[in-house]
This record gives sequence, structure tokens and C-alpha cells, in this order.
Amino acid sequence: QLQMVESGGGLVQPGGSLRLSCTNSEFTYSQYTIGWFHRAPGKERDTISCFDTRDDRTYYADSVKGRFTITRDKVNGTVYLQMNNLKPEDTGVYYCAADPTFVACRKNYGMDSWGKGILVTVSA
Repeated sequence: QLQMVESGGGLVQPGGSLRLSCTNSEFTYSQYTIGWFHRAPGKERDTISCFDTRDDRTYYADSVKGRFTITRDKVNGTVYLQMNNLKPEDTGVYYCAADPTFVACRKNYGMDSWGKGILVTVSA
């Protein structure tokens, strides 16, 4: 398993932006799908976005399409989630995870390695 580390969370007003980062030195040398997942208060953890480092293929949940963008820095291996036009319902804990397969990320099933999560609060 990989050691995943998230950063960049915090408090933001509705309509604001945040950028989350997910780091792990393995990204530079290995081929994984990296995903971001969201657990809203009292709800299940859902897939937000996925990035396949083999072909740059991406996936977005309908709830974030047009607002969130997932990218990867090929030099340092960091995967970013740029979150714009944030809404109160985006509040929750965001997790970064990795798996050799893209489908595991899309289906939120069996991801191999997880970070501890980082809190994002969208509130006026």
C-alpha cells in the first residue's frame, strides 16, 4: 500500500475556491489511478473525481462537473483537485486514494491505498 497525504483543506465561503493536494512519491514512477472522495456529514463516502496516470483519463461525479478539476504534476507526482464555486453541500472530509485500476475509483470499490482525509467547510 502507498502512503497518501492530503493537504489544502479549510474554511471557505460559498462561491469560493480551494485547491486540494495529494502527494506520494510513487506517483512519479508507477502507474495508478488517483481519486478524490467526499464524505459529507452523516453520509457515505462518494467518488468525486479520478485521474488515470497512464493516459490522463479523468472522471467527475455529476455533482462537481464544471466546478472541480483534477490534474497531476508529472514532475513531483502531486495530484490536485481544484474546487471552484464551492457550495455548502461540498462540506465534508475529502480523501485521496490510489489503485492500479480506473474502475475501482469510478465505482468507489476496493481502492488500494487511502489518505487520512482532510476537512473542507463551506459556510458563510
